[in-house]
Amino acid sequence: MSQVTWRAPDELVERLRQVASGEGRSLNEYLTRLVRAAVDPDTAEDGLERIRERLARAGVLAPAGVPHVRPDADAVAEARRAAGRGTPLSDLVSDGRR
Repeated sequence: MSQVTWRAPDELVERLRQVASGEGRSLNEYLTRLVRAAVDPDTAEDGLERIRERLARAGVLAPAGVPHVRPDADAVAEARRAAGRGTPLSDLVSDGRR
C-alpha cells in the first residue's frame, strides 16, 4: 500500500473531514472511495456530470455550498423604502460637474 501527501486549502480539508465524519467514515477511507470513483474506467470518458453521478452513487458527493436563504420579505420592503430616501445619483453627478 502506498502513501500520498496532498496539499489543499485548510477550508477544503476541514469540509472533507466533516463530510467523512457525517458518513461515518475516516478521512482516509472517504478520500480513497472518492478517488476510486473518480478514476473508475466506467466514467473515464463520460464527462463531468457522469463523474458526479458516480461519486453520488459511491456516497462521496458532498452537497455544493451553503443553501441560499431568501431574506425576510419585510426586511426587503424596508430596504427598498430606505433606498428611495436620500440624494438622487443624478444630483450627485451634476454637483461634481460644477
